[in-house]
Amino acid sequence: MGRKARLKTKSIFGKILCSIVYLVLFMPIAVVVVNSFNATTSKPYLTWKGFTIDWYFKLFENESLLASFGNTMIIALITTLLATAIGTLGAIGMYKYKFKGKSVIDGLLYIPVVIPEIVMGISLLTVFAKVSVPRGMLTLIIAHVTFCVPYVIFNVRARLSGYDISIEEASMDLGADRIRTFFAVTLPVLKPGITAGALLAFTLSIDDVIISYFVNGNTMTYPLQVMASIKSGVAPDVNALSTLILVGTILFVVLTQGNLFKKKKQ
Repeated sequence: MGRKARLKTKSIFGKILCSIVYLVLFMPIAVVVVNSFNATTSKPYLTWKGFTIDWYFKLFENESLLASFGNTMIIALITTLLATAIGTLGAIGMYKYKFKGKSVIDGLLYIPVVIPEIVMGISLLTVFAKVSVPRGMLTLIIAHVTFCVPYVIFNVRARLSGYDISIEEASMDLGADRIRTFFAVTLPVLKPGITAGALLAFTLSIDDVIISYFVNGNTMTYPLQVMASIKSGVAPDVNALSTLILVGTILFVVLTQGNLFKKKKQ
């Protein structure tokens, strides 16, 4: 077999392999979208009974589902704000200053990332029980902030790599105080890392099931409600809401990428 024939065979094999990978990745999403238009009303809601958009209207009649989604968004937004603020300041502090125990703290940051979520959930549940904090919205936010902060720190610290602190010194030499220097000089440089960390924290918070299961109390989140409905089959209105979330995510990514493309052209 000649060299060209071998390269052609490898190319075909690579395309087939990529197609299989993408099929495995996106088939579950396609099933959710298709079932959101399924007219079936019998459990487990898998048999195709025809096309309908009724579930998108009935979705707004499902108060428990909307309430759980609202809880999820509130928790995710508060978590994102807190984790981004703590993570950004933490990353800057660890980059600029030397202090005892810095390497220990640096190592501890990896614990929420590498340990199984069930261990994290049990640990947080034990802590909340010891200090007598009632489980609910507050414990969910604390838990989510705990495992989201390291991801923000990693993203911001990556942006800080190679950052020249003398720029800040030059700003202060020109008369700007530390606060103005932070917002006018430091923050714009770190903006991509902060944005990436915030988006990751928001996504992780919305997506979390295992840790939330241990600390939610009576506060139901959207992922937990979906998990609870699996036993009887995921209802099409749940699929409809998931599809709307998917569409919203795609639109956000498209708009963000379009904005970045415009800035690059300018």
